[in-house]
Amino acid sequence: MKLLFISLGCDKNLSDSEEMLGLLREKGYTFTDDEQEAEVIIVNSCCFINDAKEESIRTILEMAQLKEYGNCKALIVTGCLSQRYQEEIYREIPEVDGIVGTSSYDQILEVIDGAMRKERPKMFLDRDRLVQVQSERVITTGGYYAHLKIAEGCDKHCTYCIIPSIRGRYRSVPMERLLEQAKLLAKKGVKELILVAQETTLYGIDLYGEKKLHILLEELCKIPELQMIRLLYCYPEEIYDGLIRTMKFEPKVCHYLDMPIQHCNDRILKRMGRRTNKAQLYEIIEKLRREIPDICLRTTLITGFPGETEEEFQELMEFIDEMEFDRLGAFAYSPEEDTSAAGFPEQVDEDVKAERLGEIMELQQEIAFDKSEDKIGCEMTAIVEGKVVDENAYIARTYMDAPGIDGYVFINSEEALMTGDVVRVRITGAAEYDLIGELISKSRGALPY
Repeated sequence: MKLLFISLGCDKNLSDSEEMLGLLREKGYTFTDDEQEAEVIIVNSCCFINDAKEESIRTILEMAQLKEYGNCKALIVTGCLSQRYQEEIYREIPEVDGIVGTSSYDQILEVIDGAMRKERPKMFLDRDRLVQVQSERVITTGGYYAHLKIAEGCDKHCTYCIIPSIRGRYRSVPMERLLEQAKLLAKKGVKELILVAQETTLYGIDLYGEKKLHILLEELCKIPELQMIRLLYCYPEEIYDGLIRTMKFEPKVCHYLDMPIQHCNDRILKRMGRRTNKAQLYEIIEKLRREIPDICLRTTLITGFPGETEEEFQELMEFIDEMEFDRLGAFAYSPEEDTSAAGFPEQVDEDVKAERLGEIMELQQEIAFDKSEDKIGCEMTAIVEGKVVDENAYIARTYMDAPGIDGYVFINSEEALMTGDVVRVRITGAAEYDLIGELISKSRGALPY
């Protein structure tokens, strides 16, 4: 049968989607992008914040129409929304034929079979179960980069976050399993491996009694075909000396760290349930920049958290201005039901949240432009993502740019380049978040800086 698969939300969800696609391909399903011809439709949903929840619901409702106007015989919902709202989905959207929880997606074939028999199956195994699919996953990112999910769940219980309730406790994937997956991905042409989890820095603590992320990185660096290894979701309080040393001395590990801090004010951090304070944030940022001078630091912030005063917001603005993060994403606080923060008094007005968010991004835009201008004249290594239509120019990323999150370098080149090529470029210009460069040469071997 022809199957349409829609993956929403984060890259961790995408990793689950690719494993499900591997199981489905092995069973003989063929994939289509044509909604009208799809006989089975799967929506891997997200509900991390309200906008993500609304997108998931909107997508499910759009796909439900194909039960009447298309060729769809089974509509299946998987992922975070289905884990959290299984009864509501079945009650409010009768077109949905099957539901799969976050720790049960390896049972997708059984659920489809039940849906085709009109049984409306639900598959919800132990929330703390670690899914380990044996089938070869389908890479949907273009082939030259892929995400490797090294752990599932979270034990932090930040007051604004529902993830521990949906994804369960923190549990690491055994290292031998990860190395096996990475080798298979490398054999299929993956050059850049992006390590993801709800929190990557704690990797191994549950299996081995201590943090082993640095050991995992060292073992991954031994895979010849891999040229670039990138870390996302590193909580500041869990960054440790062994990890910093490995990042500093292993040439394949990007000098790039995604470190969500959410705020800088001590009172707000405590109300959020975060485990750092402002002094500790200063300390770890200073240490990272001292040990790895060319490190690219990315962070994420929340503004408009319940009780955030104007003074506390201005403190955050001053912190951003002082720290000059290379990359920064910000969100207006979104109250999520069943979280502690949703019931906090002093909820901030939506207009105030929007205004504060705008001020943060305006400041960061100025910082990003200044940092981009500083790169003019530098030589950098980049990995090609594609070609600009009707121009002798190509879209690429440097070690400072995670795919789908950060900016690009646009390369002028008379020489034809292919997606996945590793090249050296000289930076000749800058935009707000992007760079402009000219091709120097194609690069071979591990990515230098």
